[in-house]
Amino acid sequence: MKKITIITTISLMLTSSLVANSQNSPEELFKTKCVSCHLTFKPSILSTLVAPPIMGVMRHVKMSYPNKDKAIAFMKDYILNPSQDKSICKPQKIKRFGLMPSQKGLVTEKELDIILPWIYDNFPPKGFKGMGRVRGY
Repeated sequence: MKKITIITTISLMLTSSLVANSQNSPEELFKTKCVSCHLTFKPSILSTLVAPPIMGVMRHVKMSYPNKDKAIAFMKDYILNPSQDKSICKPQKIKRFGLMPSQKGLVTEKELDIILPWIYDNFPPKGFKGMGRVRGY
């Protein structure tokens, strides 16, 4: 009976650890924290957008901050403390979508430390066409 209890306990610990790790994967965190506003594709009905798709956002981030560490530091600061003077968006984007609201209380710094390097490495993908031109990222 003790053997079964020990095996069951170990199995439960491993399962809960796997579930916790999958929920904290960069892609899963991105899906739960970012995709509700920043889509990963261009929707067929543009009027449904509440924020620019992540492809365009990251194209502008990388043009302004080609160094990954500086880009991540900028994004982390901006996500938690957005302001007009920090924005790298074109004025017409801010006019269209407004300034991004602070995500304090909605995403932690620890979560951002997981999400942001993944976003930087995955968006936009190589061959992304921004404004009709292929980009080198």
